[in-house]
Amino acid sequence: CFIIIFATIGYRLIHWVGKVASVIGLIAFVIILTQILALSNISELLAVRHFSWSSFLLAVSLSASWQISFGPYVADYSRYLPTKTSSTRVFWAVGLGSLIGSQISMMLGVFIAQVSNGGFVGNEVQYVVGMNPIALVITFLYFSIAFGKVTLSTLNAYGSFMCIATIWNSFKPSAQISKLTRLTIVLAMVIISTFIAVVGEHTFLSAFKSFILFLLTFFIPWSAINLVDYYFISKEECDVNALYDPNGKYGRWNTIGIACYCIGILLQLPFIDSKFYKGQIAEMLGGVDLSWLVGLLSTAVLYYVLAKRAQIKISKALQLERVK
Repeated sequence: CFIIIFATIGYRLIHWVGKVASVIGLIAFVIILTQILALSNISELLAVRHFSWSSFLLAVSLSASWQISFGPYVADYSRYLPTKTSSTRVFWAVGLGSLIGSQISMMLGVFIAQVSNGGFVGNEVQYVVGMNPIALVITFLYFSIAFGKVTLSTLNAYGSFMCIATIWNSFKPSAQISKLTRLTIVLAMVIISTFIAVVGEHTFLSAFKSFILFLLTFFIPWSAINLVDYYFISKEECDVNALYDPNGKYGRWNTIGIACYCIGILLQLPFIDSKFYKGQIAEMLGGVDLSWLVGLLSTAVLYYVLAKRAQIKISKALQLERVK
C-alpha cells in the first residue's frame, strides 16, 4: 500500500522517504556492527583468509552487476535536479554513495556470515535481528529492514513507470499520461513483483544471485554504449529535446547502437555461467563468468569505431553542403 502511494505521488516524496530511510539504515548498521564486535574479535575475522579465483571473480561480477544495475535508479532519482547542479558533484555523489554503501553492506554481510558459523544462510533476517537481545532494538531492526524494502520497492515501481512513460512519449511526445494510468501502471508492477517474490521465497538468494548476474548480459552492452556515446562521441553534449523528437537529429532509431547492443549480447554467450544458461568457454574455465568483461570491452570498442566513422561521414556531408 505504501509503495503504491509513494510511487504514485512521485519524485519529491520519494526523495524525502529516501532521506528518512538513510538515517534509519545508518542507525541499524551501527547497532548490528556493534553487536558483531561484541560477539567476536574483529582481528580474528580479518585473519580468516581463503582465496580462489572462481570465488573472487564471482564477487567481482556481483559487485559489477550491483553498480551497473544501479544505473536506472540514478537516472530516475536525479531526473529533476536543478539545472545549475554541478555534473562533477553528481558524479562523485553517485559514485561514492553507491560504492561505499554497497561495499560496506557486503563487508557487513561477510562478517555476519563468519560469526554465524553457518547459521546465517537461509535464516538471514531472523539471525541478524536476533543478534541483539533487547526487544526494543529487535523491533527497530525489523522496522528498518521493512522500511528499507519499502523504499527500494518504491524506486522500482517508480522507475518502471518512468521507463514506460519514456517509451510512450517517444512515440507520442505530446501525449499526457493521466493519474489513473500512472496508478494502474504502478499497481501492475507491484502485483507482478510481489507474485514473483512470493513464488521464489524459498530459494530467493540463489535465484536473486543468478538473476542479477544474468541481467548483466543485457545491462553491460547498454551501459557501454551510453558511456562511449556520451563521453567520446557526443563529448558530453546532449540535445534533450531532440531525444523526444522522432524527426530530430537523433532520428527514430540508432541503428548502430542497436546493432552493437545485439552483437555485445551474442559475444557474451560463450562466457556466461548461470542457472539460466552456461556457455562453453565458461565451463572450460571451471564456472568462472567473464561475460560482463567481454561484453563491456567488445561493445565499447565496436560502438566507438562504428559511431565515430558515421560521425565523420555526417561531418563531411555537411561540409559539402556548405561548399555548394
